[in-house]
Amino acid sequence: MDLADLYRDVIVDHNRNPRNFGPLDDANRHADGHNPLCGDRLTLRLVLDGDVIRDLRFEGKGCAISTASASLMTEAVKGHSLAEVETLFHTVHDMLTRQDAPAPASLGKLAALSGVREFPSRVKCASLCWHTLNAALHDDQKPVSTE
Repeated sequence: MDLADLYRDVIVDHNRNPRNFGPLDDANRHADGHNPLCGDRLTLRLVLDGDVIRDLRFEGKGCAISTASASLMTEAVKGHSLAEVETLFHTVHDMLTRQDAPAPASLGKLAALSGVREFPSRVKCASLCWHTLNAALHDDQKPVSTE
C-alpha cells in the first residue's frame, strides 16, 4: 500500500466513523463555522481548563474532507495547551496551503490531509474546523466562514 492509499483510508475512516462527534454539555467555549462553497456546517464545543483543552466535540454536516478533518483535529488537540495547539494550527495551515510545505512525521494521522492541497477548492473544507477552533479558543462569537 502506498502513502496516498494510506492517507485516503484515514480520511474515509474518519468520515465514516468520526471521533468526538456529538454534544458536549459542559463546554465553556464554542464556535460555529460554515463553508458556503461546499455547504459544510460545524459547531465546535470545548472545555478549556486554564490553558489546556480538556475535551472537545463537534456537530454538524459536511463533506468527507470536512468531517474527517474535524475528527482528526479533535483527536490531535485534546489534552494539549493553547501554545501547542497554536503551533499545530500553523503547521497544518502551512501543509494545506503551501505546495512545498512538508507533512512532518510529528503530525501523525493529520498528515493524511496533505493530499487536499492538490485540490485547492477543498482546502477550505479541511481548514474550516481549524479556523472554528481558533474562534472558540479566542471566545470570538462571530460565525466563522471560509469565504
